[in-house]
Amino acid sequence: MLSAEMRQRRPRPETEEKSSSDRNTDESRDRRKRNGVGEGEDKGLRWFLPLLVLGCLRHMSATSNIVHDCDEVFNYWEPLHYLLYKSGFQTWEYSSEFALRSYLYIFIHGLVAKPASLFFPEDKVRVFFSVRLFLGIISTITEAALVVALSRKYGKRLGLYALAMLCLTSGCFFASTSFLPSSFSMYAVTLSSALFLFEKYAAAVSVAAAGVILGWPFSILVVLPVTIFSLIRGPFVKVFISGLFTSVILLGLSLYVDYLCYGKLTFSVFNLLKYNVFGGGESHLYGTEGISFYFRNGFNNFNFAFVLALLFVTIIPISRKKYVPDLAIVVSPVYIWLAFMSLQAHKEERFLYPIYPLICVAATAVIDSFPDIFHDKYSSEQSIFYKIAKGVRPLILGLILCASHSRTFSILNGYSAPLKIYQHLQYHHDEIEPGSVLCIGSEWHRYPSSFFVPAYIEQVKWIDEGFNGLLPFPFNETLGGTKAAPHYFNNKNKATKEQYFGDIDACSFFIELDLRRPYPARGTDFSKWETLAAIPFLDRELSPAMYRSFFIPYKWAENNVFGLYKLLKQIVPSD
Repeated sequence: MLSAEMRQRRPRPETEEKSSSDRNTDESRDRRKRNGVGEGEDKGLRWFLPLLVLGCLRHMSATSNIVHDCDEVFNYWEPLHYLLYKSGFQTWEYSSEFALRSYLYIFIHGLVAKPASLFFPEDKVRVFFSVRLFLGIISTITEAALVVALSRKYGKRLGLYALAMLCLTSGCFFASTSFLPSSFSMYAVTLSSALFLFEKYAAAVSVAAAGVILGWPFSILVVLPVTIFSLIRGPFVKVFISGLFTSVILLGLSLYVDYLCYGKLTFSVFNLLKYNVFGGGESHLYGTEGISFYFRNGFNNFNFAFVLALLFVTIIPISRKKYVPDLAIVVSPVYIWLAFMSLQAHKEERFLYPIYPLICVAATAVIDSFPDIFHDKYSSEQSIFYKIAKGVRPLILGLILCASHSRTFSILNGYSAPLKIYQHLQYHHDEIEPGSVLCIGSEWHRYPSSFFVPAYIEQVKWIDEGFNGLLPFPFNETLGGTKAAPHYFNNKNKATKEQYFGDIDACSFFIELDLRRPYPARGTDFSKWETLAAIPFLDRELSPAMYRSFFIPYKWAENNVFGLYKLLKQIVPSD
């Protein structure tokens, strides 16, 4: 009797000692799978759903995304345009005197752009969007890998939550198809994290190395945790040699490509590090912000998901058996990168791109752990608090996604005029004599690239409207093209007289943003200029923050103030 009673009681303490994560069926199954028990019972999400959903959203991003930063245009789209068509703008960073940018990164995108330019010989806009679609495909593959890895290790629910976040949060939507090294680093960080969760440690380190060398050297801090733990966990020699081999090959290739383009032996990766870290110290000339900049920016792009991501460390004591160490290792760069970048004087929104998917992962882990908060306090899963916590999860996720979609919609509708207005140029080639000139004043920073300028326009010129910094110049074939070191470039952001076009009467077209300020716009002089196209553009200064930040049906158009983005044609006096 006694022994039978003991046999009946034996399982009870084992049940009581179970951690909160053990009580969740999906998570218990997943842990049993990792321990070799019940393998095959739940293999997480299949690849088809993440690839399909992410593919659709990244296609939308590629075709509708605005150009968020003039650095994307002048440092990446313009050199690519020059390599394809022998015309385009050059920044001082591409002068062979400074050689801060690697042409290898441009060449990678040229693998898509060159065939597209041959397939669409008369339509450069299609070439532009072909490259964007290529970026969207890379983003889709890397993010789908992360979603599948999360679902196989932590259950389908976490994978589905992460999938929803990656698809609809504004930050990921915009960064996924931006032609920027920080976006390339984001792809590498995403795939490296996925491979780490798949326990493919050698591949994880190789991808991380590629992201640092081909993308952005500073992103080494983002991949550092995964790299270190991959070396610890995997066969050290195999993982180390894999990372070293990838690094040596890519560094050598970068050195060779830069030699071909700059015409001398130079190392752009080292030049960039030297300029920003080892004594150059001039990056602060291009915009400084306070320490709170990235926290405000993170909230703008992820709303409450960003707050939840920062709270990831608070759930570790509750769900440590579930998320420690693997997910904690993957998510840790969010804190490392925010701390490091917030201490730098020069700040840009794009600098946070490498950790955008990790923000989504951290936020979804917190949302998924809501019921765990009540496990230790309320032993029964039937308690009202536990049920409420489970019910709150989809509600919180839905709120975040609705707010994100609303912001994305507001940005696209409010600021897409530049991309649209430049496309109107292709409709007027019959009205203008060959050798026409397109002039741009204060709107130089929204120039969407030479891919939007038809061949019948011979020159694009800057008109002085008060900007005192150094503007890009056309690549100078006479001086050697990519090998040139023009005298008018400097690394101090000092304007030169040559950068502005002085003869406004020689302008065939003019791009202007009319915000209806007290000073008159050129387009209001109907004796000299004819308006060929005008598209509404959100006036940020006069629009309420609530309504300009989020698209609210009916209220958005009523409460915001709009200017007009205009394409003007100069009226030629008749003889």
